[in-house]
Amino acid sequence: MRKLWVGVGVGIGMCLCFVGMLVLGVYTVASNLVAGAGGGASVGLAQGAVPAAYQKLVQDWGNLCPALNPAILAAQIYSESAWNPKAVSPADARGIAQFIPGTWETHGIDANKDGKRDIWDPQDAIPSAAAYDCELAKYVKNVPGDLADNMLASYNAGSYAVIRYRGVPPYDETQGYVKAIRTLEKSFARPVGRVAPSQQAAGAIYYAQEKLGTPYLWGGDGTAEDRGRFDCSGLTKAAYESVGITLPRVANDQWNAGAHPKRDELLPGDLVFFAYDLKDPRSIHHVGLYVGGGHMINAPYTGAVIRFDKIDTPDYIGATRVTQDGAKALPRTNGV
Repeated sequence: MRKLWVGVGVGIGMCLCFVGMLVLGVYTVASNLVAGAGGGASVGLAQGAVPAAYQKLVQDWGNLCPALNPAILAAQIYSESAWNPKAVSPADARGIAQFIPGTWETHGIDANKDGKRDIWDPQDAIPSAAAYDCELAKYVKNVPGDLADNMLASYNAGSYAVIRYRGVPPYDETQGYVKAIRTLEKSFARPVGRVAPSQQAAGAIYYAQEKLGTPYLWGGDGTAEDRGRFDCSGLTKAAYESVGITLPRVANDQWNAGAHPKRDELLPGDLVFFAYDLKDPRSIHHVGLYVGGGHMINAPYTGAVIRFDKIDTPDYIGATRVTQDGAKALPRTNGV
């Protein structure tokens, strides 16, 4: 088994010896990184979190009112349509912001001033979503509790329910919606200070390390039917599933499972991603599990085996520090 991966590069064979030390050191290093974390800055968008075509729209309109910020708006749009401007739901919600036609008639705006309010045009739909959020926030501004939470609850259950219950109403769907959006918010927000460490990192790395030398299989989940083989996102999904965290199956859906640490803040256990377009996370085509020292464990491509590779390549788009809440908040899609 060792012969299958030892030749991937000079010095890479040494990595396996270091993995144990890196894992043991995760929590010590992480405690030093978290110390000195700052706060109080206005909310910006994490690099690469929002497709470039929509980033300025989300940043500008996300500051429309005090209850809203760009990361909350991004989390809503992502949760509703995964940035698909042609999305249509079974309930006939349409476009990137998933407006029901009747709601659009009342709340849609001509934000780009082209003379029409177009439910399918993100230049109208994203600003309309922000305007609708802020309108709801006005209705519940005197309700006790967090204004952003109450705004989101109003979006899901109606402002009358928030006013009646004097806060987020005791509906499972509404409480889950508010928690999901506020959790996804962390994935879209530019981190202020250092990102908190993952408590499940060591176990995920241990799992992936045990799979070194396993042949790659496109679509592989490591099942008996797959003869224990994986593709890239199948491996990372299984690694985190081994520590009780369920990730989506596809690499670009795993991107929003937590906050995005900078390159010099990476810790073992972070997911590292690679994309065709570094300004568009929808173009992510590969994911690996960071182990430290600029290397990852990954299942690279057909004909290769699970192995160590360097992460510093031209298509590196960024990393995600997976959390349990972050994974649970992700919308499940049928993407490939």
